Formats: sequence, structure tokens, C-alpha cells
Amino acid sequence: MEALLQGYPVVITVPIFWGDMDAFLHVNNKVYFKHFEQVRMAYFDRIQSDQLMRDTGIGPILAETSCRFRIPLTYPDSVSIGARITQIDADRFKMEYIVVSHQHQKVAAEGKGLIVMYDYRNHKKASLPEPVRQRIEEVERLQHF
Repeated sequence: MEALLQGYPVVITVPIFWGDMDAFLHVNNKVYFKHFEQVRMAYFDRIQSDQLMRDTGIGPILAETSCRFRIPLTYPDSVSIGARITQIDADRFKMEYIVVSHQHQKVAAEGKGLIVMYDYRNHKKASLPEPVRQRIEEVERLQHF
């Protein structure tokens, strides 16, 4: 399973709950987006974006997201969810996600997100602060594996 998560510097593990399943007896598609959100927040914690937001009012906002479903998940299971940043621009960055089933030892889903920097005090798009860029580059260099 470690090989599947190679290249994802931020990884979290969560259980699949009975309530995650829908009438078709597999995990509902909205749950995958919750998984992406959880690992995205873990990544943001790692780069200390909350401190920057408190100090400057500038923080990330999700502009776009998508998911490619590979295999259905069911209860009981656990998943490891990885996140990495694949592109950094002047005011945004692209993030990729992976969801790996512990039961199946396979990729259950892959996702993408476009995150834009936003000035919450002035209600407008902002440039990516240099400290955030540096923290992202550091996290991406320091792989878990």
C-alpha cells in the first residue's frame, strides 16, 4: 500500500462508516469529497495556512474539484488518503488526491482540486504569499516514504 501512496507527502487514514453507504450498498460519492476535504485541511495545517489567514486575512479557497472513481468502497474498511501539490502559480495551486482501500489494497478514487488564494478581508483574489509557496515546496520535498 505504501507504493500506492508514494509521492503524496500528506496522508491521513480514516475508517469507512456504515452511514457512508447509500441505497446501492457502497460508499456514496459525496463521501469521497469529504475525504478530499479532510486531507486538504491536513495539508493546510502542515503549511500553517491558518496562521497566515489570522495575520493577513489571506487564505485558500477551493475553486474547482473533481473525482475519478476506481472501485466501490463498502463498510467495513479503512482508507488512506493522500494529497500533493502538482503546480503552483502566482495566485493558485493544483492539488491531487488519492484514496486507497486497506481491504482491497487498491486505489479506490483519484481527485483534483484547484485552490485559489483569497483575501477574506477585502473579498477578492490574492497572490500566493511567498511563505506559503516556501512551505509547500518544503512539504513536497520531504516525502513520507
